[in-house]
Amino acid sequence: MTGAIRKHLEVTQFVPFAVRTADGREYAVPTLDHIYLPPVGGRVIISDDEGVVVVMPGLMISGLVHASDSHKGSNGG
Repeated sequence: MTGAIRKHLEVTQFVPFAVRTADGREYAVPTLDHIYLPPVGGRVIISDDEGVVVVMPGLMISGLVHASDSHKGSNGG
């Protein structure tokens, strides 16, 4: 799944999205400054505006949610 995130980040014009985990939580990525993918290790690091950082293994990620889709069936993660 980290490959799909890398591909999304390579788009010329950034489009906000959220990372959905296997347990249904969603972590917003409003700008490029809010996400980091180390070159190795298969981890994804997401930070919010208050500085709270979440480090998750790529295997825990079930998908990406585009901003326009985030309200459909979201459980407020």
